[in-house]
This record gives sequence, structure tokens and C-alpha cells, in this order.
Amino acid sequence: MQVNVLGPLLVTCDTASAAPSATKPKQVLALLALRANTVVSTGRLIEELWGGRPPASAVVTVQTYVLRLRRLLTPLSDTPIRSILTTASGGYSLRLEHLDHERFRQRAALGSDALAEGDAARAASLLHGALALWRGPALADVRVGRLLEGHVATLEQERLSVVEQRIDADLRLGRHLGILGELSSLTRDLPLHENLHGQYMLALYRAGRRYQALEVFHRLRQALVEELGLSPTGWVEQVHQAILASDEVGPPVLEINRR
Repeated sequence: MQVNVLGPLLVTCDTASAAPSATKPKQVLALLALRANTVVSTGRLIEELWGGRPPASAVVTVQTYVLRLRRLLTPLSDTPIRSILTTASGGYSLRLEHLDHERFRQRAALGSDALAEGDAARAASLLHGALALWRGPALADVRVGRLLEGHVATLEQERLSVVEQRIDADLRLGRHLGILGELSSLTRDLPLHENLHGQYMLALYRAGRRYQALEVFHRLRQALVEELGLSPTGWVEQVHQAILASDEVGPPVLEINRR
């Protein structure tokens, strides 16, 4: 049995799939999956479901949601469901071996290592493979509380970092023409993200579109000045100066945006 969180929440086995339809049981399953193989206290589940204003019946209600989940998961498991969705002291634990977000992180780490070692082809393959595990935004159909919100934000930041690294690998492999549309969309959605703008400028420059590359820089600079009172720095500025001088631009240098 596998629980997938990189997209709509989904539980799958070899022959079937299922997902809770009710909002709060879906939240419980999502939090247990993201903290798989550890005990999630009843108090944390209550905090996720109701924040600081739980009903008097919160503990019993959580127990009811866990019972519903066990009934949902039973047809998907070859082993007794109580050995998978277990009751522990003060909480519950979902015992899983197959987690799509963990596979994503493992492939991403291997891809990052390959990129650092200069093996762009292997890095591109691994990073493309990591991103292929995503079926949409993390927990796209789950109403998230404070705890799940933090997990989702972390996953989305990790995904964006892998996208940057994968674009880096593609640029090193001379695939600039194939990623222009993607970079156009990304920079439109993230107007203050310096590294993505630098990658877009480099791809445009290598595609013979020097004027458009300079326009991208000017658009970024204007957005940074208006929003943050800052100017582009680091590798982005190096790319800009190289384009102005019609010089060769070296390999991309990832500078993960933390603004």
C-alpha cells in the first residue's frame, strides 16, 4: 500500500486506489502519511483539525476518523490494517514503506549530487524523474490546517529547488530552446526570483534572443526595486554584464532565492 501526497491525496495498492471523501478524515490521513512511521499525538491531530478551538468531543471524534480510515484502507492491504494504522500511546502511527515524497527526496538528492559532480546528463535524468512523481500541487484536494500548511510549504520549496537544478542541468546540456516556455511561465509566476530570471536570460541569450534577455533583466530589476528596494546581484548580474558585452556566459550557478 502506498499513500501519495504529491498531488491530490491518494492511497493505492497493486489493483485498486482510494481516498477519503470527507474533509477531516482526509486531513488526518495526510498528516499521518507525511509523518509516516512515527507517532502523531492525538493533540497534534486535534490542533491540525480545529486549531485552538477544538470541540469538547475532539478526542472521540479523532477516534471515529481513525476508524473510518481503517475501514477505507482495509481492502487495500494484505495485512491486518491495525498493523498499518496503529494505535500508540497518546496517538496514532501509519506504517508505510512506499512514500512518494520520500522517493522524490531520494531522487532529488542523487540528482543534486550528480550535478555537483559535473554529470549533467545523469543529473537531468534523476531530477526529471523526481519531478515526474508530482501529479499537481502537494495535497491539492486537502484543506490544510497549520501543521499540514507547513509540510506543504516545505514540499513546494523543495520542488522549486529541484526545478531550478533540473533547468541548470538542461542548460548545461544545451537544451535552452526546449525550456524557454517553462522559464517564461516560471518568471511570470515568480517575478522576484533572481535565479530563475538569470536562467531565463541565459536560455534566451543562447537562443540568439539577446534583446529579450536584456528585457528580462530590466523587468526583474524594476520588480526588485519596487517591491524590496534592492537590485539584482550575484550570478544574475554576471549574466547581464556578459550579455551587454556579448561575451560567453559560464555555467549556471544556483543561488536559491530565500526572499
